[in-house]
Amino acid sequence: MLYSDPMRTAAGSPVVRPISAAEHMRFVRAQRSVSFLQTPAWGRVKTEWRSESLGWYDGRRLVGAGLVLHRPVPRLDRFTLAYLPEGPVIDWAGEIDAWLDPLAAYLKGRGAFAIRLGPAVRTDTWGAAQVKDGIADASIRRLTEMSGRRTDPVGAHVTGWLSDAGWIPQSPEDGFGVGHPQFKYEIPLAGRTEDDVLRGMNQQWRRNIKKAAKAGVEVTVGEDLKAFHDLYVHTAERDRFTPRPLRYFETMFAEMRAEDPERIRLYLARHQGDLVAGAVLIRVGAHAWYSYGASATEKREVRGSNACQWAMIRDSLATGCDVYDLRGITPTLDAQDPHVGLVQFKVGTGGQAVRYVGEWDLPLRPMIYRAFDLYMRRRAR
Repeated sequence: MLYSDPMRTAAGSPVVRPISAAEHMRFVRAQRSVSFLQTPAWGRVKTEWRSESLGWYDGRRLVGAGLVLHRPVPRLDRFTLAYLPEGPVIDWAGEIDAWLDPLAAYLKGRGAFAIRLGPAVRTDTWGAAQVKDGIADASIRRLTEMSGRRTDPVGAHVTGWLSDAGWIPQSPEDGFGVGHPQFKYEIPLAGRTEDDVLRGMNQQWRRNIKKAAKAGVEVTVGEDLKAFHDLYVHTAERDRFTPRPLRYFETMFAEMRAEDPERIRLYLARHQGDLVAGAVLIRVGAHAWYSYGASATEKREVRGSNACQWAMIRDSLATGCDVYDLRGITPTLDAQDPHVGLVQFKVGTGGQAVRYVGEWDLPLRPMIYRAFDLYMRRRAR
């Protein structure tokens, strides 16, 4: 998700200014991959935030872009936290201060008390076999304790620069916080066939895909958000998490499809007329994300969830995607940790565990930032 512009340094630092949604989308479409969290549509999905699109200009050329979500401070509405989830889309391999200094100046001048961003830049990668071996080794408790991981020099460059420049890391030790996860599980698709991907899966995953097909599970791309949401609420009750309301999904589908009719799809798995699983797939360029999922407690033996996943992976391959993104995991490899089950489920697909740079804060008005941080800590208790 890097945009490289070798001409930028010759002309000096880019200038940051607001851009229209149309300009922003032209830039997004010109990239191989951009996070869906960095599209104008996402700003319209997050109705509780004020959003704006910003562009970095080298002369008249748009060379970078970012979606900024503004969150007001309680009782101080004129000050905001400026949040760029999985962004901005700039040349992170270059001189980072030339990109972020004008961003900080622009946002501070418009009332931001802090900037929070999460560069879509990898730092470390572990293959499925490594992760599996780590879970089996009682002496290893976390991904980061394993040797042999592949490191990314750009990720090390970004992490070092942010730390030296006074940015404050926000990603918690378990990988999950109030923002987006630092650790993810991804299946590389570039240059691979369906058979290649199947061979990369473990025996249990291949067996479950075959079992669903033999049982007659049918997966369709559907429009029945109400049916999916009912199943999703059932899943939330069973697995003890707080579900999002139906209206949220309706807004997400409407806004994303208005921007690109192929941006988001709903997959529904049925067995003998019964809805047994559902999932939401999002795609921007060559990157596809498994975003939300739901499954029935009854008929789990027909493996509707595996059938949904396989249908989404196949469609991602067919549309030329480089990555199928299973989203967040915790970095735990401790067999006694309840979160390790999610890691094991995703490892079964083959692929790789990935650590990203994570989210970082830059206080622009330190006193207000400290008050906001205290407010958030108290709210989390």
